[in-house]
Amino acid sequence: MIDNLDDYVSRETSEKLGQFAQLVEKWTAKINLISKSSIPNMWERHIQDSLQLYQHAPIGRHWVDLGSGGGFPAIVLALMSQQDGRSTKFTLVESDQRKCAFLRTAIRELGIDASVINDRIEKIEPLEADVLSARALADLKALLGFADLHLAKNGVAVFPKGSNWKAEEVDARVAWHFECDPIPSQTDPSAAVLRIKEISHV
Repeated sequence: MIDNLDDYVSRETSEKLGQFAQLVEKWTAKINLISKSSIPNMWERHIQDSLQLYQHAPIGRHWVDLGSGGGFPAIVLALMSQQDGRSTKFTLVESDQRKCAFLRTAIRELGIDASVINDRIEKIEPLEADVLSARALADLKALLGFADLHLAKNGVAVFPKGSNWKAEEVDARVAWHFECDPIPSQTDPSAAVLRIKEISHV
């Protein structure tokens, strides 16, 4: 677990994270952003889980988040980037129109530098991301296909994965060559954040 968020999250950012959590709860009553059962534990289940990606990603000018849904991790990461005075531009890709409406509302109300693309990941032009993320979207083999399309040549992907991550890595290597640095998750001892680069077809 992350013991003390106050060490690297400012009071202003913490307040904005709280504002974002309220937005997620409000909209989840209408559309399925996160499971209703996880709302009481949103800070641990979703916000902390998103925050740890920020620690493991390089600084880049363009961060792309795929299947952004309820804004985890993208909105959380954009708030941290804003706090640190980075000029990183965030692009959120989401196929569901209602979730896009939520994401645009959150971006506007929180005043962050981000845009939303309402389309399917495989249909849009390559986004040339310096950093690419996706949380609870697909298995690693499928994610590497998306990364091959949208990650810049020297870019890095950061994918949080559950307890099955080792099996997913083995399966993905049937179709892809890639460098993978697994980092133990700070929110689940059986999970990992996979930091991936140098992706190519087998």
